Amino acid sequence: MSEENENITRIYLDDKEYILIGTAHVSKHSAELVREVIEAEKPDSVCIELDEQRYQSIMEGNKWKETDIFKVIKEKKASLLLMNLAISSFQKRMAKQFGINAGQEMIQGIESAKEVGANLVLADRNIQVTFSRIWGGIGLKGKSMLLMQVFAGIFSKETISEEELEKLKTKDTINAILNELTEAFPKLKVPLIDERDQYLSQKIKEAPGHKVVAVLGAAHVPGIKEEIHKEHDLKRLTQLPAKSKAPKIIGWAIPILILAIVAYTFFANPQAGVQQTLSWVLWTGSFAALGTALALGHPLTIITAFFAGPIGALHPLIAAGWIAGIVQAYIRRPSVKDFESLSEDVLSIKGFWNNKVTRILLIVVMANLGTTLGVVIGGADVVRLFIENF
Repeated sequence: MSEENENITRIYLDDKEYILIGTAHVSKHSAELVREVIEAEKPDSVCIELDEQRYQSIMEGNKWKETDIFKVIKEKKASLLLMNLAISSFQKRMAKQFGINAGQEMIQGIESAKEVGANLVLADRNIQVTFSRIWGGIGLKGKSMLLMQVFAGIFSKETISEEELEKLKTKDTINAILNELTEAFPKLKVPLIDERDQYLSQKIKEAPGHKVVAVLGAAHVPGIKEEIHKEHDLKRLTQLPAKSKAPKIIGWAIPILILAIVAYTFFANPQAGVQQTLSWVLWTGSFAALGTALALGHPLTIITAFFAGPIGALHPLIAAGWIAGIVQAYIRRPSVKDFESLSEDVLSIKGFWNNKVTRILLIVVMANLGTTLGVVIGGADVVRLFIENF
């Protein structure tokens, strides 16, 4: 059975009592409610909607100072880091508007659990698993819409009222950003909300003690009320999607095809082969350099991107963006100050481009996007010249 009162839901199952607190992630009222409930109920366990990675991020706010930007680029995590920074900026912008910290209700849950001597349970699924399952299930069109929707929401200058903020308790922050996308792509709702409802409910149910308080984004409360009565396989819910072989096959097939066409053309008509080579170099190099220039890369970085574009386009294990990013990092190496100011700089487009850290990440992403565009146009031109000459 269950009892409900505004943002608090009580569920009695077997010999345990579960108290679910539905919150908005940037609401001062939510943080106060969390403190009041935990102090009054004195539960055996407090579950919070965080995974280990986000918990460490909250507890070690200055950890950015230790980030090795070269390691981020080499491990191909630049896009993921940029995406995480972009999403967090949305929360921070709203939180700043109301003079509070983003995720204050989770911080309050951690502190209050310690004060009453309750077990602290990190109940959410690893954020990278969630992103991987989202990314693997929405296709190329979905990925493009996802990126546009996220960045459009982040850099909007629109402010919201306190009343509108409280309405966010009907959906957590990330879901608020992606609401339109979930309508266009229903599959997105499964890994983002439904699977996490199942994961959260199982972790809450397994929390030690007879009385458990769970601090949750309110979007998850309706689902958890249903899922907590079922058993869920956490191992299945944390499996990474099988990687498709298609991108790797295409990644090697296109360069091999281009090289074969150019080689054959050189053999049959050297002058046409030279034209093809120049076309390929100019298109891929120019677009890689253009992407780097738009990210305000150093002149030497732009030149590097131009020469790296044609090579990276022909070798799937090398990317122009990685090479350009490393060169930029050597020339304009981020200081401790750049990492310290990340939380403020990600609140605006200007900040994203001015901070040395995010500028390097933007260079990696935009140089790679430019190279991809150059491959499409340059590849088409190579084929056109082949057809014209034969």
